Amino acid sequence: MSPMARTAPVPAATDPAIIRNFCIIAHIDHGKSTLADRMLQLTGVVQPRDMKAQYLDRMDIERERGITIKSQAVRMPWELDGSSYALNMIDTPGHVDFTYEVSRSLAACEGAVLLVDAAQGIEAQTLANLYLAMENNLTIIPVLNKIDLPAAQPEKYAAELASLIGGDPEDVLRVSGKTGMGVEALLDKIVRDLPAPVGDPDAPARAMIFDSVYDTYRGVVTYVRVVDGMLHPRERIQMMSTRATHELLEIGVSSPEPTPSKGLGVGEVGYLITGVKDVRLSKVGDTVTNLAKPAAKSLPGYADAKPMVFSGLYPLDGTDYPVLRDALEKLMLNDAALVYEPETSAALGFGFRVGFLGLLHLEITRERLEREYNLDLISTAPNVEYEVTLEDKKVVHVTNPSEYPVGKIAEVREPMVSATILAPNEFVGAIMELCQSRRGVMGGMDYLSEDRVEIRYRLPLAEIVFDFFDILKSKTRGYGSLDWKADGEQVADLVKVDIMLQGEQVDAFSAITHRDKAYSYGVMMTTKLRELIPRQQFEVPIQAAIGSRIIARESIRAIRKDVLAKCYGGDISRKRKLLEKQKEGKKRMKMVGTVEVPQEAFIAALTTDESKDKAKKK
Repeated sequence: MSPMARTAPVPAATDPAIIRNFCIIAHIDHGKSTLADRMLQLTGVVQPRDMKAQYLDRMDIERERGITIKSQAVRMPWELDGSSYALNMIDTPGHVDFTYEVSRSLAACEGAVLLVDAAQGIEAQTLANLYLAMENNLTIIPVLNKIDLPAAQPEKYAAELASLIGGDPEDVLRVSGKTGMGVEALLDKIVRDLPAPVGDPDAPARAMIFDSVYDTYRGVVTYVRVVDGMLHPRERIQMMSTRATHELLEIGVSSPEPTPSKGLGVGEVGYLITGVKDVRLSKVGDTVTNLAKPAAKSLPGYADAKPMVFSGLYPLDGTDYPVLRDALEKLMLNDAALVYEPETSAALGFGFRVGFLGLLHLEITRERLEREYNLDLISTAPNVEYEVTLEDKKVVHVTNPSEYPVGKIAEVREPMVSATILAPNEFVGAIMELCQSRRGVMGGMDYLSEDRVEIRYRLPLAEIVFDFFDILKSKTRGYGSLDWKADGEQVADLVKVDIMLQGEQVDAFSAITHRDKAYSYGVMMTTKLRELIPRQQFEVPIQAAIGSRIIARESIRAIRKDVLAKCYGGDISRKRKLLEKQKEGKKRMKMVGTVEVPQEAFIAALTTDESKDKAKKK
C-alpha cells in the first residue's frame, strides 16, 4: 500500500480514543527534524512541491545553524487497520540551553519517541531528556536513526539503548529519517503503543498553554493542549492566573499550516487567536477556561525557568533603548525562559540585565534581537548570580559586579551544577584534569558499554559558562557531550576585582572571581586596557585591586613633546632645566586631568571575542 493511501482526513472535533500526542526527544544533531520531515511527507500533510529540509524549523537562525530552537506542534492523519487516527507531534530542541522548551512539550504529550543516532550512540542530552520524559510518566518508544550511514552500529547501540530503558534490543526500531526507511513502522507503533489522552468532555473547559508566539498582524498566537471540556470559536475565554478575558476569534490545529476548526476537544493540541497584542496576557503554563462556565481549579503549571547566566544588553545607539525594550517584551513571549530588568552603566548608558539559561541561549537571543528588530547591541561579559551574606546577617543577591556590597562580608555563596559528561573511555584522564582545574568534585563514573563512559562532576556554574564546553570538545576530539542541571549553592572564597584608572574605580570593568584566579584576571584586564586606551598628555596608571590591595598594575606612557629639539649642543644644565620644567607641567596636568575612556575601548574590553568581531564589522 502506498504511503498516501495510509492517510485519512481527521474530523474537526475528534474522539479522544483516536488521538495520539507524542514528541521527539534526542541529543542535538541526531536527526529529529529530518525524521519529522519524513513523517510530514508520509502522512500527506505537506505536498511534495512544498517540501523542504527541516520543514518545521521556521527561523533563519535555525536553518543556518542546523539546530532546533523552538518547539513546533503539528497534526498528522494516519490510518491503521481501517481506522483513522490523529497524531499530534511536537518536534523539540536538543541543546541543553533549551531544556525548558522540551519540558513544556513533554507535559502536553502521553508518549515520547527517544531518538538515538546509530553512528554516535547515547549522548548526555539523550539521557537528560529521557529522565525528563520518565518524570512525566510518558510511554517511551526507543528508535535508532541514521541506520543508512556507513558508520552506523545498530546492534551495538540497540543493546545500549535497551539496557538503559529496560527491554529487548529487538524492540528498538531502526529507521532512517533521510531515506524514510522504517518510518511507517514507527507511525504504526505510535498508534498501537501510546495511550489515548484521558479527560472529561462534559466538564468545564481546561486547556494548558504550552507555547505562544507573537504575530505582527494577528497578535498573540497561543498553543494549547485541551485536558477537559471543549473550546469553541467566538466564545469568551478566561486566563485563570491573570483573570484576563478575551473573545476567541479563531481556533484550529497546525497541520502544519494553521487550519481553523469548529473547536478543540479533550486531548487535542491546537492554537487560539484572540487578537490580543499585550504579550503579558498569555503566560506559558496558564490554564484557559470558558468565561460562562469556568473551571474551579487550574491545571498544575510549569516551574518557572531559573536563569543561570546574566549579561547586560545595551544598544550601540542610545536612542534605540525603547526599541530594545519592546523587542525584549515580544521575544519573551516566544521564549518563556527569558528574564530581564532595566539597568544603567556609566560607560554604556541605558540597557537591560538579561537572564539566560546558558551561553547558546544568550547568543541566539542576541542574534534574534539584532536580526528581527534591526538593533546593534553590545553584550557585557556573562556572569552568574551570587548570594552575599554580610556580617550583620543581611543577604544581597548579586547579578552584576557593580552590585557587590562594600563592607565586611561573612560569606559568599555561588551556584553549583551537577554535570554529566559522556565520552569514549580513552579521554577519562583529560576530562578529569579539566574538571579538577575548574574546581570540580567528582560524583561518580559508570561504563555504559566497554568503550563509553559517563562521568559525573559537581562544578561551580561560573567555571563552565565561558569556554568549558569548547575545551571539553577539543580534549575529546569532538566525541564528548555535556549536560548539566542546577544543583544548589556552596560557600566559596570569591572576591571582587576592581579596575582603577588613575586611582578612580571603573565599575564596568569589575569582576567577581575566585581568589586563586583574581591575579590572572587583574593582569589580563590591565594589559588589555593599556593597549585599548589612547595615550594622554600625562602618565596614567591602570591598577587591579581587591579592596584596598593592588594586585596588578600597568602604565599608559604620556605623550611627550621633544623639548630638546631646539637645543643644538650647548650646556647640559640648559637641557636639564627644560626637562624639569616639562616634568612639573606633567605633574600639574596629572592632578587636574581626567582619563576619557572611548566607547570602543569599553566595547572591546567588555564583550566576548565573537561580539568584538561583530562590533568591528559594524
